[in-house]
Amino acid sequence: MMESLCQVNGTKSNGGNGGNENANNGNNNNNSECPDPQQRLAVLSFEQVRRLNDVMNEVVCIHGRGNFPTLEVRLRDLVTVVRSKLETDPSNGGAGMRVRDIRLNGGAASHVLATESQPYNDLDLIFAVELSSGRNYDKVKAAVLGSLFDLLPEGVSRKRITTCSLKEAYVSKMVKVNNDGDRWSLISLGNSRGHRNVELKFVDSMRRQFEFSVDSFQIVLDSLLLFYECSKLPIGENFYPTVVGESVYGDFQEALYHLHKKLISTRHPEEIRGGGLLKYCNLLVKMYKPSQPDYIRTLERYMCSRFFIDFPDISQQRAKLENYLWNHFVGPEKNALKYQYLMLLRTVVEESTVCLMGHERRQILGLIENLAFQVFCEEQQQRLTNHQQAPPGPPATYVYANGYYYAPVIPTACYTCTCNSWMACSS
Repeated sequence: MMESLCQVNGTKSNGGNGGNENANNGNNNNNSECPDPQQRLAVLSFEQVRRLNDVMNEVVCIHGRGNFPTLEVRLRDLVTVVRSKLETDPSNGGAGMRVRDIRLNGGAASHVLATESQPYNDLDLIFAVELSSGRNYDKVKAAVLGSLFDLLPEGVSRKRITTCSLKEAYVSKMVKVNNDGDRWSLISLGNSRGHRNVELKFVDSMRRQFEFSVDSFQIVLDSLLLFYECSKLPIGENFYPTVVGESVYGDFQEALYHLHKKLISTRHPEEIRGGGLLKYCNLLVKMYKPSQPDYIRTLERYMCSRFFIDFPDISQQRAKLENYLWNHFVGPEKNALKYQYLMLLRTVVEESTVCLMGHERRQILGLIENLAFQVFCEEQQQRLTNHQQAPPGPPATYVYANGYYYAPVIPTACYTCTCNSWMACSS
């Protein structure tokens, strides 16, 4: 299994700086590639397999638009249905494609491997398939829509439901990439903000598979799926499948150390769409620290340059920022970090941007400031609303709105004077 993993996703080492230092010091040179492909891999412990099993047994809600019902399905069942549709012969309604392996990626994989609870927004799955022709992309799309059709609950009339209507109801995003070195597609299921979307990625080849070391983990699910098919006994400490994980960053143990210690590390951010700039500031606002501050500070310039290459127009920059805030700051806790995030982003852009003209620089800084001002006003308005609706209790803190500070009203007790006459002067 390890050999096949290296054949699918492993890349030959460029040598880097030679030997690999101890990962636990967190100070490895980020320019060096992992010299031994086997160091990319690791076998999961029982606790990690148990958390993976919990994720796979999680019931996923795929919300539909309009009158389409919500699809409630375990993640393991969704994976099985999609794989079956891909591998089934075309004469029986399948795509007739070979699935090399299936992997859990992104925040869910980090959650499985982390020692502490690691929140995650989406469930990212990677199906390794061949996409050598445009027809295969269409087969993948048809297989996913066919899976959604099969997952419709009982009692739903299927007579007038078409693949087009299923796409409009349950698919929130579709991406197709077919150029030099990159052949993959993405189908995102779910249309409800605040709920986990399921991101199905079908990959033949992908030059860049991670942004930072902490999100570089991929967990191969094939052995676990086979365990579900063959075993009637539940997973236990003395009875569980061997599951292999991989870090496409390079050294698995180094990346795992970064995850446990909340350290930021990457390499060649100019290869990432958007430069990883927005994700980098998101990690900073979540109290992650650069593993090598001076080196990461140098990489900030590459992050900014790639971001403005991919989003050169101020309207594109606004759309990207607003979309990122909408998708990654959901809920009261994360929503409270918006203002801090934007001000931190402004600092990074102001200090590390070297590729913009003067007026372009002022435009993007003004855009970030305006967004931060809007977020700040919304926060203060929400605080004012909560204060007005709050039950009697200790006085609230000062409230800032419309350029003024408002002090809370402190009620005073009314009483009747009991003095009937002047007090006598004692001399």
